[in-house]
Amino acid sequence: MGVLKLSSKKDPHERLQLIHKKVSELILEFSPNDFAIEAPFFGKNVQSMLKLGRAQGVAIATAMQASIPVTEYSPKKIKQSITGNGNADKEQVWKMLQQILHVKNELKRYDASDALAVAVCHHFQNKGISSPSSNKLNGWEDFAKRNPERVKHL
Repeated sequence: MGVLKLSSKKDPHERLQLIHKKVSELILEFSPNDFAIEAPFFGKNVQSMLKLGRAQGVAIATAMQASIPVTEYSPKKIKQSITGNGNADKEQVWKMLQQILHVKNELKRYDASDALAVAVCHHFQNKGISSPSSNKLNGWEDFAKRNPERVKHL
């Protein structure tokens, strides 16, 4: 669990290039099957939102270039998935992640725990299945065919 620290003194386009490079390196190193990211949220600072949107766009494009399916989760969905409360604060999310993942580390910055929360949320949404498309159901009829013991005839 790490954080890519980018100097604010660097050119904005150079920072985007570094994001692309780091995401590409992580994809090569870990060969992920999925790419999950927090969806953009509306804040008060428009400039910050634009910068974040660009950074997210570069990361998403890098994953797509590697043919990795991308899923976005709203901040509220992530918090709900981890803590059961869509309005939880970052500290509550981190404490719950520590319990879920048996992590004892203390946290210096919440950026890394935010990304970890997205990953855990994505795992929960896909129930840990590495290839969810093979197990997707196509409605109640498909469910009934695959689970005859769970069907009650009235």
